[in-house]
Amino acid sequence: MKLKGTMVLELTDEATGEVESVTEENMVTEAVNDILGMNPMGVFYSEEELGDVLAWNNVLLPICPNMVGGILLFPKTLEEDAAHIYEASGNLPVAYASNNVNTTANTARGSMNQTESKALENGYKFVWEFTPSQGNGTIAAVALTSAQGGQNAYGSLVGDASTFLKIKKLDIGDLGKAKQAVLFEAAEVDFGNDLLYSITFADSSVRIRKVRIPIFTIGLNEKLDDSTYTVLEDHAVPTETFLFLGSYTKYGEFMDGKDGYWYGFSNQGNSSGNAKMLWVKISKADYSMTEGEWTLSNAKLMAVGERDMENTYPERNCRCCMRGGYLYVPAYDKKGIYKINVANTADVTLIEFGFTSKMKPLCESGTCELYLTLVGNLIIGGDFQVTADDTVIHTQGSARLGSAATPLFQHKQFLVGWGGSYGNEYRHMYLLTPYLATINNLSSAVVKDANKTMKITYTLTQEA
Repeated sequence: MKLKGTMVLELTDEATGEVESVTEENMVTEAVNDILGMNPMGVFYSEEELGDVLAWNNVLLPICPNMVGGILLFPKTLEEDAAHIYEASGNLPVAYASNNVNTTANTARGSMNQTESKALENGYKFVWEFTPSQGNGTIAAVALTSAQGGQNAYGSLVGDASTFLKIKKLDIGDLGKAKQAVLFEAAEVDFGNDLLYSITFADSSVRIRKVRIPIFTIGLNEKLDDSTYTVLEDHAVPTETFLFLGSYTKYGEFMDGKDGYWYGFSNQGNSSGNAKMLWVKISKADYSMTEGEWTLSNAKLMAVGERDMENTYPERNCRCCMRGGYLYVPAYDKKGIYKINVANTADVTLIEFGFTSKMKPLCESGTCELYLTLVGNLIIGGDFQVTADDTVIHTQGSARLGSAATPLFQHKQFLVGWGGSYGNEYRHMYLLTPYLATINNLSSAVVKDANKTMKITYTLTQEA
């Protein structure tokens, strides 16, 4: 399918009537073809006759105005590469719009003109309008996106659930607690090699299981319901210093550093004094490790996480994440987040929110709860986000995920995670909705302000 897009952006000064017009042609990315052509873990199949799988019609199809039904406007230019389907958090959209009228108080969002927008014989004509108070800022690039992605982009004070479109909910309740625990303790998913790495602490050792799980290939005797995963390797790495602190509740978490190492951390929340943190660093290449204990002066941390896989129901609460060699842990008073350099603990920064977070999980509350996850290079918490330059964005804080024990693992537009609550265990898969379906860099950036209205006419046509 070969597509061509042309955009006309018009800024009209309310006082003088002067119109500034920009016309540009776009490039089309791989985003739509990825969704139509990829099927990780058989996400678009149903293992059961009436499985909990997304109905495509009116959500993703017709492609226009659904899979392509929104618009994102960026303050900086975008890399012109067909494989570039998500922008980094240093260039989040300043404005956006979906395939309907904005009836919310979100001033970053405009509205679709539903009279002028229409299907064409060989494509679709989109028309979006922004009032003087909407979509203000510098605009250097424009991209078409999904209808859901155009509602709130990565999240706003008005809404943040639209960022994640649930495309599958797989019941794994029949696996049994032991097999569920392997999935719930996942620290890394290697999509390209159909592998999952499950890491925990037990019997004075870090236990690392390398697991074969069907993602893009399936064996002759495998199923798509997680029941036939195979533990290929089971390593015990003895430790002398590192352990999960706590007696009844075990405090600790394992993270993928994305630098060739896995990291383990354990602490108990402290409201005063210095924070004590046990740590271990394990090589993915040969399972060699280093370990130690940090004393973080005047750092008042929440616990990085809690686990109990021996209880009636598997439990994992995850309150930390890693990015670029730093561990991020919320402050005990919920007013900020600590950034800890795992290679130099003298480098500890408290990033203040400017508000008191509700500190609720991203998912439904229960025996498993996920409080922080990394999407691209954007840290997403319950009602806050932290960009790559550590700018904090305040968001609504809705429960936007199903039961979640693990972080979300990402492959292109697809996100997967496992979790459960009181005997209801699932694998959830989501579509990350603010993707770049097209890329349209302006020859020269324009500025939309409160004195101007903006109208964008975007025509997308299919060519032979």
